[in-house]
Amino acid sequence: MSRINAHYRVRSTAEAIAARAKGIAVEQSVEMPLEAIDNARILSDIVGRVDDITDLGDGLFDVHIGLAVETTGLEAGQLLNMLFGNTSIHDDVVLWDAEFPDEVLAAFGGPRHGIAGLRARVSVDDRALTCSALKPQGLPSADLAELSGAFAAGGVDYIKDDHGLADQAYCRFAERVPACAQAVRREGGGRTRYAPSLSGHLGQLRDQVQIARNEGLDTLLIAPMVVGLATFHAIVAESPDMALMVHPAMTGNARITPPFLFGRLLRLMGGDAAIFTNYGGRFAFNPETCRDLAAAALAPWRSIKAAVPVPAGGMTLDRVPEMIEFYGTDVMLLIGGDLLRAGKNLTAATATFVEAVAQRSRESADTKP
Repeated sequence: MSRINAHYRVRSTAEAIAARAKGIAVEQSVEMPLEAIDNARILSDIVGRVDDITDLGDGLFDVHIGLAVETTGLEAGQLLNMLFGNTSIHDDVVLWDAEFPDEVLAAFGGPRHGIAGLRARVSVDDRALTCSALKPQGLPSADLAELSGAFAAGGVDYIKDDHGLADQAYCRFAERVPACAQAVRREGGGRTRYAPSLSGHLGQLRDQVQIARNEGLDTLLIAPMVVGLATFHAIVAESPDMALMVHPAMTGNARITPPFLFGRLLRLMGGDAAIFTNYGGRFAFNPETCRDLAAAALAPWRSIKAAVPVPAGGMTLDRVPEMIEFYGTDVMLLIGGDLLRAGKNLTAATATFVEAVAQRSRESADTKP
């Protein structure tokens, strides 16, 4: 029986940890008293199995539980449900990591394009990638298109919608996307990519993907935890021509570690680029978490392509050297609001950003042994 090896960090006493681990295994599989089950196959094949308990000290334990792949139905939402559905409600447990058998990797497939595909789209193979965002919420389509053209003229690689741009009355998706796409084509010479933000139910998302495709776009932004993991994976599976940048909205549950969520789970389900909140910005990730997340996104993983890490969240132009030194050049730097401060000088500010990334990438390459 094929199983997922799920890793949890559990706070407990040494006397109680065995029973606590068994409780998690039951909760994440059959969710009922085992003595009430008289089916031998369920007891042997379906019930979660405690495989290992390691005392990490200070009341913290590393618990490995084997969960039957069969219980996931190889469906994205159910996979997360079986990994951490009910147990996520308990504040003494963190979903730390998981090891997936080949049949899970084959079912979800990982990024269809990954970092190599995102580099190829913009013909960049020797430096960090660059990205900016269309803001603020409330602008009409014509103004967002003007911003798109200014960013593209400055040479940025990727321009994404702010994730709050949806299908509002003041900025309809079907109006905004053609306007921005045309401005990017006109000013970006066909190299800069524009990624509109998808939102709504599955039918709406499918319509939006088609609008983007009709405009010749090949990159999209989506927030998997907002639209739902099953919906996200459906869009990935139905749109192999599209690269998906995943946005971190609604990923703030501290009881799933960010390196696992972004670097493995959302990557497994097809995220080509993982936007996350960089240390020192508007959010609270620390450098160790950011480093581990980026490493997980890029790490070799059997048949699964590497995703590009995208640190963001209040980043500024003066931090470009620091971020490339920290992450290396296999990264996409996302600076939005700090560039938009330039107002009518946005194109010049964007060009400065792109040149700073290129220069620091060259310097980084020159210092490698």
